[in-house]
Amino acid sequence: MRSYLAEFLSDPRVVQIPQWLWLPILHGVILRTRPGRSAKKYAAIWTPEGSPLAVHTRRQALLLGKILAERSIKVAQAMRYGEPSIRAGLAQLSDCGEIVVLPLYPQYSRSTTETIRDVLGTSVGPNLKVIDSFHDHPAYITALAALVQRHWAAHGKADRLVMSFHGLPRRAIDQGDPYQAQCLATAKILAGVLRLAPADYLITFQSRFGAAEWLQPYTEPTLIELGKQGIRRVDVVCPGFVSDCLETLEEIGIEARKAFLGAGGKEFHALPCLNEAPEWIVAMAKIVETAS
Repeated sequence: MRSYLAEFLSDPRVVQIPQWLWLPILHGVILRTRPGRSAKKYAAIWTPEGSPLAVHTRRQALLLGKILAERSIKVAQAMRYGEPSIRAGLAQLSDCGEIVVLPLYPQYSRSTTETIRDVLGTSVGPNLKVIDSFHDHPAYITALAALVQRHWAAHGKADRLVMSFHGLPRRAIDQGDPYQAQCLATAKILAGVLRLAPADYLITFQSRFGAAEWLQPYTEPTLIELGKQGIRRVDVVCPGFVSDCLETLEEIGIEARKAFLGAGGKEFHALPCLNEAPEWIVAMAKIVETAS
């Protein structure tokens, strides 16, 4: 946990504080306290196969590989931080004439997608393409809509559908990052496909870190307010995550649930991420084919 957090939080695109100021804080304070707290959170969602994010990513790669094998396209998986590394994934594809890198971040941000370009460095060129985003790709939207519709078919509709995206410091948007605009576009298109009226859904942002202002409205305070207003049931979907992970299973599934019910809400549904949904596997293939 400590080595992962050290790699992640020392990335200057993730924490946009001057390194001379941030690194002493990171190594002197954060890495002495946060690994223990994070470990407790991970323990609440850990599976017999390991980290849910790693498990779902591995399964997605295997299923995508079966589809693309029909076109003689090889698939390798990699993690931006930790193992298997991006360089290890590229090594598996060293005999390929053309490589397409699909960052599993639907909405582009300099703190996510662009960090992958940092690792790829000068190897990005005509033989190596990076898909910057797929926030409005029809196949991705279709997969999201099918996910929500399946849940509604099994459980009925909630009073409100909350679309919770990962947050980003407000300063990044002020500096021109398109992330917020792409999140709003995804939500609007998905709401249109689901035929939701503006009053039927909300767009929120989660996973704040530090004292700076992040994108608002924040997810948990919004859920608390909905509970206080007498909204009996909410469904929460996380369109910015394609695999269930700490942010969806613990932050939403446990902490946000507790906050909403504690504020007077009666029923809370955390929808799963796309994970291995067949529509999502097909969508990945279509996204890759569009770029290749």
